[in-house]
Amino acid sequence: MNYWPLLGVLVVVVGFVLRYNPVLVVVVAGLVSGFAAGMSLPQLLALLGESFVSNRALLLFALTLPTIGLLERAGLREHAHAWITRMRGLTLARLLVSYLGLRQLLSMVGLTHVGGHPQTVRPLLAPMSEAAAEKQLGPLRHDQRQRIHALDAATDNVGLFFGEDVFVAIGAVLLIQGFYAEHGIVLEPLQIALWALPTAVAAFVIHSVRIVLFQRGLLRDGPEGHEPPQAPTESGHAPD
Repeated sequence: MNYWPLLGVLVVVVGFVLRYNPVLVVVVAGLVSGFAAGMSLPQLLALLGESFVSNRALLLFALTLPTIGLLERAGLREHAHAWITRMRGLTLARLLVSYLGLRQLLSMVGLTHVGGHPQTVRPLLAPMSEAAAEKQLGPLRHDQRQRIHALDAATDNVGLFFGEDVFVAIGAVLLIQGFYAEHGIVLEPLQIALWALPTAVAAFVIHSVRIVLFQRGLLRDGPEGHEPPQAPTESGHAPD
């Protein structure tokens, strides 16, 4: 077995550690692996071109960034924040648990790109979560905002990761089917997807509990500028 093509992995690791341009690092790593495998330069260029054409749909994410930027410039985050502020009875836990369930259900039917960090979490879920928390705590400290943003991102990740495996045509299910087929075990994608349901339900319950505990921790932590009561002076009155 020829292990020299694995040099491309080393190039990727070194390039990322040194913080070089990711695109340049990946291209150089591909060339190194290709030359180590005995491929000629025309073959490598043809392979790079075919890979680019076959995966060009992935570049559509580049259209998301300017679109979200224009919406945020028009006040999308402020409107989302104000909308949640007007909704009575909506807490941070209820908001995130609802989003987790919606994200999982949509992923289960293959709509994995409806949500996501750039198009949903940053412009919508983050300001909505801040507004929900501020209704209970008042103005938030910087560290509290950052922890809420991290929980928003984690909620999106959990909903997507454990929901998409229930969809029969997702790449992960087909990968599992192919792995078992190589070892003589024949499984239909529907069987694999059904066995992923208990895991998805468990992930929903566990992360929902984490969200509730996080909210309780925020309430114990207190709002911005909260100070313990001061002891009275000798005159019996608290100092100004």
